[in-house]
This record gives sequence, structure tokens and C-alpha cells, in this order.
Amino acid sequence: MSFASLGLSEALVRAIEDAGYTEPTPVQQRAIPAVLQGRDLMVAAQTGTGKTGGFALPILERLFPNGHPDKSQRHGPRQPRVLVLTPTRELAAQVHESFKIYARDLKFVSACIFGGVGMNPQVQAMSRGVDVLVACPGRLLDLAGQGSVDLSHVEILVLDEADRMLDMGFVHDVKKVLARLPAKRQNLLFSATFSKDITDLAGKLLHNPERIEVTPPNTTVERIEQRVFRLPASHKRALLAHLITAGAWEQVLVFTRTKHGANRLAEYLDKHGLPAVAIHGNKSQNARTKALADFKAGEVRILVATDIAARGLDIDQLPHVVNFELPNVDEDYVHRIGRTGRAGRSGEAISLVAPDEEKLLKSIERMTKQKIADGDLMGFDSSTIEAEKPEARERPDIRNPRNSRGPRGDGPNGGGGGGGRKDKGKDKGKEKPAGERGERPARQQKPREGTPSREQRPSQPPRAAADRAPDEFLDDDIDNFGNRVDYVPKAAPAGGRGRRPGAPAQGAGAPRGGQPQGRQNGPRNSNGSSTGTPPAKRSGPRNGAPRDGQGRRDESAPRNRRPARDDQPRSEPAVQNPRSNGPKIMHKESKADRFPTPEQLDQLPSRPRGEKPALLTRNR
Repeated sequence: MSFASLGLSEALVRAIEDAGYTEPTPVQQRAIPAVLQGRDLMVAAQTGTGKTGGFALPILERLFPNGHPDKSQRHGPRQPRVLVLTPTRELAAQVHESFKIYARDLKFVSACIFGGVGMNPQVQAMSRGVDVLVACPGRLLDLAGQGSVDLSHVEILVLDEADRMLDMGFVHDVKKVLARLPAKRQNLLFSATFSKDITDLAGKLLHNPERIEVTPPNTTVERIEQRVFRLPASHKRALLAHLITAGAWEQVLVFTRTKHGANRLAEYLDKHGLPAVAIHGNKSQNARTKALADFKAGEVRILVATDIAARGLDIDQLPHVVNFELPNVDEDYVHRIGRTGRAGRSGEAISLVAPDEEKLLKSIERMTKQKIADGDLMGFDSSTIEAEKPEARERPDIRNPRNSRGPRGDGPNGGGGGGGRKDKGKDKGKEKPAGERGERPARQQKPREGTPSREQRPSQPPRAAADRAPDEFLDDDIDNFGNRVDYVPKAAPAGGRGRRPGAPAQGAGAPRGGQPQGRQNGPRNSNGSSTGTPPAKRSGPRNGAPRDGQGRRDESAPRNRRPARDDQPRSEPAVQNPRSNGPKIMHKESKADRFPTPEQLDQLPSRPRGEKPALLTRNR
């Protein structure tokens, strides 16, 4: 049977033959005549059986009878005649590309809209008018809500991979799209399986459909050779790299269960000289498109994907598919390995099964009614490889937390600070008998050259910490108050931490960090008080002085008393001018326009009486 015998025009047949197809597949032999007759379809066929051509070719024939456009049926801008809904962006782009290949010699206009990219090009494409619109439900509803798409004149509706669409939670979006369509239309439903949900949806959507089921449900393609390797999960990465290298595999599609696992596996393979790239839902649409294009062009040898890529990926002559982790849903196994063995070609499906995945493997074998044979390890020796281990953090030393900081340079006290010993841990486990144990000798610390020892260092008051550079606060992190600005207190005036307002600055000979012993307002007299200030009187006997009747010291003799409290070095914070004591606002790179929070305003010092309030302005 040829394509021309199915009622297709010469322009379509010529484009099909140029694409490399000579005769229709079984699903196309039954679907094309039914669509040309205007009947609703309910088709269950595996991936790679020609489902896309089964609805694209007859739709183009109805839009362009005998290769000529039907101008009487054309509508205005933003009003497509055919709507094709797909669950993923990759599948939408692939279906759209198939339409353009088949309509090469026709005056055909189409558009493809999905999320992850800008709306303006899609809105402009719809404004010029299209014959076929291929879309994902989410972005389609957005454009329809804005008035950029009018679905009231749709003649044919296609639900491609309908079972996957329901599994991904698009059932509510699909219902909203159906509410915008006209009641009189032709409905085509294509799915890999006929589950209960699909049957229920078909009962509400289709009218007297023709049911086409090419292969029994949940069966794998016969041309796919399936193999299983049982091994610990920690050896999977090494075995996969060994199989790809030893077997000289050029194009490999690897499926993982999680996005993080896909990234880690791609990094591991790329590190071991096997070019790999990951594709999953967290990747941007441009990154996913480029990764798929590089894989098809042969620039990337391995494509690591999650189940989002299990449907709709049409890669010519894909010889190997690897299940790095078995899927939780049995049907997904059929969809995964269906990427290979397409269009009559043979393929190989490899599954790496850990001990905790044995139940999943048995469930898959019951569903497919096949016993999967063990594969050839091709000389792989698990004892020679290092098993994959989770990233372990260094355990801190509770007795000396500084030892857990790792190697450091020489500290101010000499040595290595205890963190950079190369022989650390060599004597671990060699415990001496109790009688031979002795106390650890004190560690002798040698001062650095040019640095006086601790006994020779002059005793100075504590020095104020140096001001931090403003650049240290320039970051994009949100602080604890939810703002994108940092509040840095201004530095104390250069003149000493303990100086009072109005007091003169210290002289050049005064010690740094505080006042010297005694006050600086004037010379001290013999009794220890400032000039012109009488000494404070004490009530009661002093310590060591004789009581009444035991004799008295000469009052004129000099006394060696303790200095008063005011004579001690001051360590309290400096009292600054209230007008200059406000916070210093460091603007961040993001230049977020925010006000300070009420909690931060409450922490500011109170305004003295008579001072005018500062104006609160927005951060610039």
C-alpha cells in the first residue's frame, strides 16, 4: 500500500518520499482514511509507529484539497482552523516541525506556542493568521485570556499523548481549552495506552469514534533488545561509563528519576571524557532546545534526561536507551525504551537495577509479560573502582574547634595554629598502657622574629577594631529584615574611644585606644587629684589603717592609695554627636527601592529636644 492510494495529494506524497518514507505504517493505514472522512478517532499506539503522520497528513489534505488552499474556509487573524495540544514543549516543537516538512510545497502557515519563552513573537505570529496551531495548554490559555488567540473557529482538535497530559496534571487546563472551542468539531485522541482515565475522557470528548489499537496495551516494541544489570547503586555510574566506552556507543539516552541526579550524572560522565548534557524541567527552554540539537547533531554523545523527555523525542537512529534508575510507574518504562527501535530499526534498552529496585523490575516484567535477561558486563570489575559516596562534611573537633578549620598559615603565636599538621592522626589507635602515660608537656611557643615576647610587650588598653571596608557590604542577599540595604554604624571620631564631648584630643605621646592613667585636663598634684579639684573624702577607716586609740598616720605624708575609678582607662563606647550618629546606608547592587523597617527605626537614638527631625527619603 502506498501513500497515494490513501487519498493524499501529489504534493504531500512527494514531500513524504523526500523525507525518507516509502510506505505507510499500520497506524497510518487505518487513521488517514478515517480522518479524511471526518470521523473522530481514538488511537492507541506506541511511540515510533508513525502517530504524528497519522494525523498530520490527513489534516493537511483537508486544509489543502489536491494541494490547493481552500480559501472559502479560511478565517481571520488569531483564528486557527486546527488546534494540536501536546503535554511538553519538546513534543510541540517536534509536531510543528513535522507539519512544516510535510507541507513543504503548500502555502501553509502554522505557529507553535509554549511557555518558557517570550510572548511577543507568538502574539505576532498569531496576528498574521495561521492554519494549524500547535500549543501547550498553559501558554495557550494565557494568550487566549489576553485576546491574542480566538479558538471559536477551530474545526479539528488533536490531543497528542493524551495519557501523558493527564499524568502531568493538565486535565483542568484541557477542560478550560475545550470550553473555548465550538461544539461542532472533529476530535482526534492519540495515546500510548488505553487507561481508565483515557477511556473516561474519550467518552466525554469523542462522538462515535473509530477505535484503533495497533499493538496490545503495555507491550514493548519487539525490535528492542532489553538487558538488565543488577549491582549496587554506588557502582552504577562507573558501570555506565564502562559500557559506553567498551561498547563504543555514540548516541545514548539516559533516564534518571530526579533532576539533581541528572545533573550529577552528566557532570560525572563529562569529567571522565564522555561528553554529556542534562535536560529536565529546571532547564530553560533555550538550554533544552540547544541540548537536544547538539545531541542530534552528534556534538554531545550522551543525553541525560528525566521523564519529561520520555515522550515526544524523535531522534533518528537512536541505538541505546539506559534506565539509570527504574521509573516508579510501570507504563513509563514502555515510554522510555520506546525512544529506540523506531521506524523498523533495532535498538537496545539497558536497565541498571539496584537491590531496592527489584520490586519495580518484577512489576515491569509482569506488565510487559516478558522476562528481561541479564546483560554482559564486558569485563567490568567492581572491585577496582571507587564506589560513589555522598559528600561527607568534615567532623569538627569538639575539644579544639580551631582544628576543624583545616590548614592555616603561621599564626601570631608561631607554629601552624594546630590546623595544618601533616602527621595528624598517624598515632591514632596506638594507645599506651596506663602506667606509661604521662602528662603532655607544655607546648613551647616561639615568638616571631622582630616581635617582642608577651612579657616584653607594653600593657596597652584594648584597641578599637578597624573599620570595615564599605565594599564588604555590597551584596545581593536579603537581610533579616527583608531589605536589600545594609545599615552600617558610622565610625567613632578619631580622638579616642573614651573622650567626652568637648574634650581636647589626646597628644602624640598618649597611648592609643584610650586615655592614659589619670585625667588630661591638667597636671596632677601630690594627692592625686586634678589641679583645682579637691580630693574626694572617705568616711570610715581605710584598709590597713589603725582604729581609734591605736595611733594615726601623719596626714602630711604622701599616701600610696589606689587610683579612683575615674582614673582608670575608659572602655565605655564613645558618646557621639546625635546628629552624626545615624545609620549609614550602603546601597546594594540590586538598587532595590525600599524603606527601612519600623524595627530598624526604633533602634535609632532618640532625637534631642530642640533638634529638627531629618527627612526620610527613599533610597536611590
